[in-house]
Amino acid sequence: MNSSRNNLKRVVITGIGLVSPLGYKDEFWDAIINGKSGVRKLQNTETDNIDVKIGAEVLDFDSSSYINPKQARRMGRASQFALVSAYQAIEDAGYTVSEIEEIGERVATIIGTTLGSYEVGEAGIHTWRKSNYKLANPLSLINALPNMPSHYVSRAMKALGPFITPSVACATGIQAVGEARDLIQLGKCDVAIAGAIDAVMFDYILAGFSATRALTKDFNESPESASRPFDKNRSGFVLGEGGAVFIVESLESALARDARIYAEILGYASSSDAYHVAAPDPSGMGARRAMQWAIDDADVNPSDIQYINAHGSSTQANDKIETLAVKHIFGEDSYNIPISSTKSMIGHAMAGCGALELSVCLMTLQDKVIHPTINYESPDPDCDLDYVPNEARHVPDINTVMSNSFGLGGQNASIVVKSL
Repeated sequence: MNSSRNNLKRVVITGIGLVSPLGYKDEFWDAIINGKSGVRKLQNTETDNIDVKIGAEVLDFDSSSYINPKQARRMGRASQFALVSAYQAIEDAGYTVSEIEEIGERVATIIGTTLGSYEVGEAGIHTWRKSNYKLANPLSLINALPNMPSHYVSRAMKALGPFITPSVACATGIQAVGEARDLIQLGKCDVAIAGAIDAVMFDYILAGFSATRALTKDFNESPESASRPFDKNRSGFVLGEGGAVFIVESLESALARDARIYAEILGYASSSDAYHVAAPDPSGMGARRAMQWAIDDADVNPSDIQYINAHGSSTQANDKIETLAVKHIFGEDSYNIPISSTKSMIGHAMAGCGALELSVCLMTLQDKVIHPTINYESPDPDCDLDYVPNEARHVPDINTVMSNSFGLGGQNASIVVKSL
């Protein structure tokens, strides 16, 4: 056992709030375990000038139940996603906003994103140029900053403690929650509102990813079939949006208020490939380090991991490399560990993906059901593990799971959580 961890506070997750292409928390989870896809022909995004016509959009999003419409008009989409998710997480944890305000200086805010509310800045630039450079809107500049989702959450909840905006591409969601765990263990806060969101469903973003050949272009007429992690015929990821926010607190705090506990955060780690701006290290060493260090930090054996929520992006390179890394860490046990990819149903929400996938892990532990990897039709010799193909699986004895997120720039993060 790791004696250096014996005196550290135990940290748990007590609340989940999320915005996704499949709805809010309960609707999302029901769709996920039933293998429903949220990938559709794009409705809110102009596609006339791009070759990608599909994505996993959050449709019919209405923040008015949580945010004053006048304030919402000034906020970007990412900030609204974050604030709605935070309100939901607080409620789900059994807190009131007033109670969070009372804790105040001991509440951290850690909301990550990649581009923040990119569209607000873009609109401001367009208006300024169209006005012959006379109508510069300072609020458009400010509201486009990546720290604005964290700001709006912190301000609304009067969370006065540490304020952090991680931005590590696809690894952001796990890193935000991992950093929250660390802050609580270090005694720098008692409660953290932590997670990640993204809302980058814009034609230029799609065009840019398409130019890198990372997005699939083969399923414009059958969107639900487009995201197919680990399948031999996968041809790229599907862009998505959304994210999740969690209430993270000490076990002592949760027990004192008789809170419902989803899971304890046993271990967390991040690593860098230090290899390429976009391509993952083909050896999988960065992914290996993140997984091994998370297991070491959790003070468990690899054989204790009963499920892995994969990064599973549906690109040829990533899925093969993740499979290779899992085999390296778990050896022959790799073939006995259920692995599934949430992205098969909700696409790739960039910073928000790891947070959504962690929420899946928590609900897996709660309901003892592992969701499927849909669209798995043709086995790939390089991806030959148990990917829970196409149908959910009931697992009554599950209690310890891992989630992986591997991002652009070779930024990797893994987290291990366990039900109490």
